[in-house]
Amino acid sequence: MNGRLSGVGVGPGDPELLTLKAARLIGAAQVIAYHQGVGKQSNARRVAAGLFPDDVIEEALVYPVTTQSTEHPGGYAGAMADFYAESTERLRTHLTAGRDVVVLAEGDPMLYGSFMYLHDRLAGEFDTQVVAGVPAFAAATATTALPLVRQTDVLTVLPGTLPEPELARRLADTDGAVIMKLGRTFAKVRSALEQAGRIDGSWYVERASMTAERVLPVADVDPATVPYFSIVLVPGDTRPDVSRYDRPAAEAPEPAPGAEVVVVGLGPGPDRWLSPEASQVLAEVGHVVGYGPYVQRVAQRPGLVRHASGNTVELDRAREALELALAGERVAVVSGGDAGVFGMASAVFEAAEDPRYTDVAVRVVPGISAVQAVAARAGAPIGADFAVMSLSDRLKPWEVVEKRLRAVAEADLVLALYNPRSRSRTEQVARARDVLLERKSPRTVVVVGRDIGRAGESLTVTTLGELEPGNIDMKCLVIVGASGTRVTAAGRVWSPRFVA
Repeated sequence: MNGRLSGVGVGPGDPELLTLKAARLIGAAQVIAYHQGVGKQSNARRVAAGLFPDDVIEEALVYPVTTQSTEHPGGYAGAMADFYAESTERLRTHLTAGRDVVVLAEGDPMLYGSFMYLHDRLAGEFDTQVVAGVPAFAAATATTALPLVRQTDVLTVLPGTLPEPELARRLADTDGAVIMKLGRTFAKVRSALEQAGRIDGSWYVERASMTAERVLPVADVDPATVPYFSIVLVPGDTRPDVSRYDRPAAEAPEPAPGAEVVVVGLGPGPDRWLSPEASQVLAEVGHVVGYGPYVQRVAQRPGLVRHASGNTVELDRAREALELALAGERVAVVSGGDAGVFGMASAVFEAAEDPRYTDVAVRVVPGISAVQAVAARAGAPIGADFAVMSLSDRLKPWEVVEKRLRAVAEADLVLALYNPRSRSRTEQVARARDVLLERKSPRTVVVVGRDIGRAGESLTVTTLGELEPGNIDMKCLVIVGASGTRVTAAGRVWSPRFVA
């Protein structure tokens, strides 16, 4: 009969923080395994050593590489893959011999723990269990006695190994945060906290719950002194307070002199397609408002507050931006592509019709539109007269969409179709194709661009008769040619400027 594999969390370092279940399993184990670095002692073993049975078999799983370089032909990943394969075989030998194996894990086994990689390899063969442990950040929170998150606050756990811009973005967008995996990453982490405006009130805890525990404000820590066993806590209470902008109408302030909302088109994706004017605006404003994925494209920096919202609340976010401007803040509303092409520019002007915002100016900064990007990739399909339509019927009835499709087809214009499909709108592409085929030839050239300018972009040239609606989603833009639209021998699509 096979033995049982147990991943046991031993907590952050203080043996008194071991759970009763962990202590029971360790005390009854036949084999105890633990990880450690080359030339180092296992911290997990140190915590639990007082519970080891006298006759227990110990398996020290020594990492071949931690922060140092390796000569393994597969690099770090290859060296670690071989290590876990060899460790798995060592434990499998015990388990198949009927011996119960306990693998010790610092903190909790399933929170950045090494045990999970053994579990991945062995759980399908043997009976396994995981025993939760007190995570290090819980001990650090107890040490500082600071409320980490309250009520509906969001807590984000981040590895310090993330790229600095990503760390800054996530820190700015959450309430409370825990940053783990420090050591050599600390200088980058502190810089990200500064960019996100979160360094004030953030605390550094080293070796939480251990005798060598050290607690300091993050701003006072020397990066050269930071070990791996350290954590940064960012309490949700330290997030910049934007409630002062949420004033009811009766408490509206006097409009600030020169109050302005700038609506910025970010282009289809690549930073190189962002205009210098747009970059300058984003570098100068104190607030950025927009749909979440677009707000995320604006790099976090000191003094910038980002206001992200969902995809169907355009007027709400427009009013939020106008309120910020009324309060004297410099604010930009961001949109993908060009803000004036099915973007936020119209929504801001619509919201600004409220007399409350009479003295707030609205300025629009253009961006490269999705239709321009797809057309450029294809060649010059919009080199002659063309129309642009959205297939979304969220703001207009489908009957209007069909009427306009027929009019465009009758006029023999090139047609660019935005918003071709979503999770709730799956039939519009097929219906639009059928409407166009009433007046257009099945041989009409069609271009489908997906994620143009981004990783994994694709461009497909087909015909209206062979268009497969099932291959089209919201990441696509479709260009339907006119009768004169042509395809070169090299597959480039263009529309003559003259009428044949």
